Amino acid sequence: MTDRQRSEPPVVQQRGRYFDELEVGTVFKHAPGRTVTEADNVLFTTMTMNTQSLHLDAHWAAGQPFGQPLVNSMFTLATLVGASVAQLSQGTIVANLGFESVTFPHPLYHGDTLYSESEILSMRESSSRPGQGIVTVKHIGRNQHGTVVAECVRSVMLWLKDHHQNDDAATAGE
Repeated sequence: MTDRQRSEPPVVQQRGRYFDELEVGTVFKHAPGRTVTEADNVLFTTMTMNTQSLHLDAHWAAGQPFGQPLVNSMFTLATLVGASVAQLSQGTIVANLGFESVTFPHPLYHGDTLYSESEILSMRESSSRPGQGIVTVKHIGRNQHGTVVAECVRSVMLWLKDHHQNDDAATAGE
C-alpha cells in the first residue's frame, strides 16, 4: 500500500531537536524574523513593571543619546531565545539551565526587524541525569541591516531521543 492509498493521512508533529540530533558547530537560522512595534515595546515594558522612560516616553527619549525610544532589552532577549524554540527545543527540552553572557552591542528600535540564529557551541551527556544532555548555545540577533543587536550564551538540558516518551503532551510547549 502506498502513502496515497492510506485511509488516514500521515501526521507530522513539529518538534525541536533531541540532544543526539545536534552537532557542535551547526548554525540554525530561525524564521521568520520579528518586526518590533511600539505597542510590543510598551506592552512588554509595562507588563514587567519596568518604568524606564527610555522605553515609554518618546519626548524624553528624543533628548537622550540615541534620540528615540529603545526597545526594552529584555524583550529583545526573550524574542531572540523564543525564535529558537521551534527548531531547537520544542518538546525536547528538560530545562533552561542559565545564561553565561548576555550583551546588547547596538539598540533595537521600534520598526526594526529582529533576525535570529543559534550556534551549537558544546554538548555533553549529563552525568547525573541519564537520558539527558547539556547543550551550550550561542544566540545572535541582528536587525534588518545585519547589525548585531543582541548575543547570549545559554545552556539547556535536552532529552536524548531514545529516553523521551514522545507523545502529544510532551510536544505541546516549552
